[in-house]
Amino acid sequence: MTQGRVALITGARRGIGHAIASRLLHDGWNVSLGLRQPQQDWQESPAIQTFPYDATRGGEDEWVAPALARFGRIDAIIANAGVMIPQSVAEISDEDLDTMWRVNVRAPQRLARAAFPALGQSGTGRIIIIASLSGKRVASVSSSAYALTKHAAVALAHGLRQAGFEQGIRATAICPGFVATDMGRAVAPFDAEDMTSPGDIADIVADVIDLPNSASVAELAINCRAEPSF
Repeated sequence: MTQGRVALITGARRGIGHAIASRLLHDGWNVSLGLRQPQQDWQESPAIQTFPYDATRGGEDEWVAPALARFGRIDAIIANAGVMIPQSVAEISDEDLDTMWRVNVRAPQRLARAAFPALGQSGTGRIIIIASLSGKRVASVSSSAYALTKHAAVALAHGLRQAGFEQGIRATAICPGFVATDMGRAVAPFDAEDMTSPGDIADIVADVIDLPNSASVAELAINCRAEPSF
């Protein structure tokens, strides 16, 4: 079995997922990265496995099996892949809502289900769902359909925490506001320099997954602005 902990990370090609993978590698983790397409930054090495993975299409069981074959263990999954289609919940098409539902909710649930036995064997298994402050409130009409899926993503983290607690599995929904990623820049009404950085989120994830079983954090809100409740 591999020495050092092992994390599976979705959406590691850029932004938050890339920053998390970089931070965990720096901390001595081994990582299996689910990537829609190959990327020059991530080449196979003793500590890095890449796997062709598209959150819209499934395939989580097919990913977990080779990760276990390669490393012999899974200590954490980090469900970072996400999609936002800015539409009113009263107007969004079935197709667009289904796309967000598949990526933001169904894919993390399937990955957790596939990895759950291995996470339980770890004794300190960790599940991180990169949700959003839109999983805590509905800030605008255009974000309301997205918020619907992100509220479900937060509920998923709570449910997984309950389901795995006796096995030492701890699940956390990380709920950032505007982050300086391609998605954040596309929708934020202010400059990227005033947003939370992907590296900040990576640092928070690293801290959360290092907490002992006796310090479970079910959800964590992160904001770059002074909103009334967050």
